[in-house]
Amino acid sequence: MSDVARLAGVSIKTVSRVVNDEPGVHPATAERVLAAIERLGFRRNLSARNLRRGSSTGTLGVILEDVGNPFYSVLTRAVEEVARTQGRQVLTGSSDEDPGRERELALEFCARRVDGLIVVPAGMQHGYLVPEMQAGMPVVFVDRPAGDVVADTVLVDNIGGTADAVKHLAAQGHQRIAFFGDAPDIFTASERLRGFREGCARSGVRYGEDLVFMGPHTETRVAALLDRVLGGPDPATAVVSGNNRITVHMLRALYHRPARPALVGFDDFELADLLNPPISVVQHDAAMLGRAAAELLFARLEGDSSPPRRVVLPTRLVARGSGEVSP
Repeated sequence: MSDVARLAGVSIKTVSRVVNDEPGVHPATAERVLAAIERLGFRRNLSARNLRRGSSTGTLGVILEDVGNPFYSVLTRAVEEVARTQGRQVLTGSSDEDPGRERELALEFCARRVDGLIVVPAGMQHGYLVPEMQAGMPVVFVDRPAGDVVADTVLVDNIGGTADAVKHLAAQGHQRIAFFGDAPDIFTASERLRGFREGCARSGVRYGEDLVFMGPHTETRVAALLDRVLGGPDPATAVVSGNNRITVHMLRALYHRPARPALVGFDDFELADLLNPPISVVQHDAAMLGRAAAELLFARLEGDSSPPRRVVLPTRLVARGSGEVSP
């Protein structure tokens, strides 16, 4: 600001009034100041200004598994849209399912004094956030609950959604249904496996450990497991996929097979409706998940001190063709 004031031939206070859009500056003087700002490339340090005023930094921290995953991209966009209406910006980072990386990102965002955190937890230990939460920072966990702290949480109906997938396949006549899930220590994966078991019990389908394959999965591993479960004297005739990445691995593995099993995937994904056949999915609204988390966070920022909430959003089965194949 001193450099701008010197170049424009005005006081630092005048520069301050111009950059903060305050009244009391002659238009010609304001033009000189703006020209000096442009020439010098001056930018306000908003964090410093806000901290000096004792107000917020105007930012939120969002920690995801992988910002490159389309599901999390949609979720983040929804958070951004809510934040924009509140005059906030969003900082994001990927934990890569690494609890250490999650903690590192969370503490980095806290050090930058974000106004609140939205976290897709990678681990089960979040006591490191307790000092921040006690100091008034709101934290909302989304898609999965926290491990060892009580906090606001927004989830989807993982159990009901997977049970619906099994029920749908059983209604088509399938009795040998396989399940491919993510790593069992991940909350969503364990809940979807539970839903698969419950769906089998409710639909009269035999649940067999020989038909359940938990991750983490690679494309090569999925292909090998599909060869095993779809071959032999008593092959599976249908498959439930535990998330969109596994579904894509399956589609690549099944591409050259003349006969494919019925398939229902948990999570929708781009172009799923344009494939041949279109992919039937258990759909849940990632944007709604992000909006619900952001709205809950802003309610806390505005003074809501009610007990922590647990919000569970519904799923719905979208039948497009791949799950309607008869055995």
